Amino acid sequence: MSRAALKVNNLAVAYRGTHGIVQAVQEVSLEVEPGQITAIVGESGSGKSTTASAIIGLLPGNAEVTAGSITLGDLDLTKLKGRAWRSVRGKRIALIPQDPNNSLNPVKTIGESVGEGLAIHGRISGAERKKRVIELLDRVGISEPERRYRQYPHELSGGMKQRCLIAAALALEPEFIIADEPTSALDVTVQRVILDLIDKMRKELGVGVLLITHDLAVAGDRANRVVVMQNGVVRETGYAAAVLDAPQHEYTKRLLSDVPSLNLNDVPKRVQRDTETLLTVDGFTQRFGDFTAAEDISFTVKRGTTHAIVGESGSGKTTTGRAIAGFSKPTAGQILLDGKLVRAHDRQLRKQIQLVYQNPYSSLDPRQTIAQIVGEPLRNFKLANKQQIAEKVSEYLQLVALDPQLASRRPAELSGGQRQRVAIARALILEPEVVVFDEAVSALDVTVQSQILRLLTRLQRERDITYVFISHDLAVVRQISDTVSVLQNGEQVESGVTERVFADPQHAFTKQLIAAIPGARFRDGMLNLGL
Repeated sequence: MSRAALKVNNLAVAYRGTHGIVQAVQEVSLEVEPGQITAIVGESGSGKSTTASAIIGLLPGNAEVTAGSITLGDLDLTKLKGRAWRSVRGKRIALIPQDPNNSLNPVKTIGESVGEGLAIHGRISGAERKKRVIELLDRVGISEPERRYRQYPHELSGGMKQRCLIAAALALEPEFIIADEPTSALDVTVQRVILDLIDKMRKELGVGVLLITHDLAVAGDRANRVVVMQNGVVRETGYAAAVLDAPQHEYTKRLLSDVPSLNLNDVPKRVQRDTETLLTVDGFTQRFGDFTAAEDISFTVKRGTTHAIVGESGSGKTTTGRAIAGFSKPTAGQILLDGKLVRAHDRQLRKQIQLVYQNPYSSLDPRQTIAQIVGEPLRNFKLANKQQIAEKVSEYLQLVALDPQLASRRPAELSGGQRQRVAIARALILEPEVVVFDEAVSALDVTVQSQILRLLTRLQRERDITYVFISHDLAVVRQISDTVSVLQNGEQVESGVTERVFADPQHAFTKQLIAAIPGARFRDGMLNLGL
């Protein structure tokens, strides 16, 4: 069958809110050719997902297409209503959503979820549908597909769940797939596997892919064409090589400069500080029942430096970080702060070691104001009166580059980057010696992430703070850390000065992690020319 191109021409989408009409997307034009990948790149709020939702007819009830057209061959998708979408959605255009944890029904088996489209559209028997689903699971690289067919989402890893969503998207053999941030929640190694799989399906089946991402490195590696969006408007569009090699718009240039993985070759050499050892992790082992989460992990951190802990999900990173912060008692080994034993659940330890969590929205009390949140540690330890606390809160909000006027707001009224700054201000207000950052920038857009990393570097220089930085992103680790420990399945497979580990990795797993960092084509001058 001859496949037509998917075209968006001068699209505009508006939302009706309590304060009137909000124009979310304006004059967006793009094209996805069969068998090729077009990537839409931009920060949160840029209009990427709104554009994708308009294409597949899944805009929320308070949103509507106010101008422009979306065509699939001769079919104008903006004219479709209700049941008419059933002949298009799933059958001609399919969606791979962002978060597999929220997209798979927890009370349905994998077989039921992947076969749902076949059940709705297909005229095949239950036995034939089961056979088809098992074939799809096998095709996307899921081991033991017959067994996985009977399992539930909670029994699968994040990467396997994302593969199931890809299998579901392919079930009805669509012409186009919209992949909405399909790897943003995954480790770099799993991300690479999933993107390789999407690329394989594109080549084998001739499927056109619209890839929604905030990561220009991923777009450069995978896409034929790139569309850069900001504030609902297309700032730049063209072949991936042209956009990334010679960006024309200032926003594209800023995005490129803020992506750590595209600038690995330009990371300035960190000056090795000859200070005393502040933190010692010696033979740390943590078991939960018969499960060993971390075993025999050892490293030291000098005062005023940053030690990174990297690895995939389940490698023991967070377990180690929580023990350092005194939230759990080691099964074996010890953790020393300035030569003194770190004891679990020691309330006074909070003055010396603070933990900043991955998700600032869930770690900030939604009922409290920003002033109450940041000032809470001072109140808990009775370190200042009401007036002094207000002054300290104002000082620390300014320290993390937030307007003190935000003190009266609540977390829901702030952006993700602002909320993370609030969490950092709360951690710093006690003037701790060590701050543990547990994936504290992984959920942020690259520009906000870059701002936070620059902020942390400045605060460390000014305040002589010691950081333990937990991350699965080696590009970020390369930029911010002095030393690094690489964990795999709870074991420390490599440790040392960050520059040395990146330049000459000794362990196969470290080499695998470094090889999985997106942006290799950009760094090696082998960008996709779109030919």
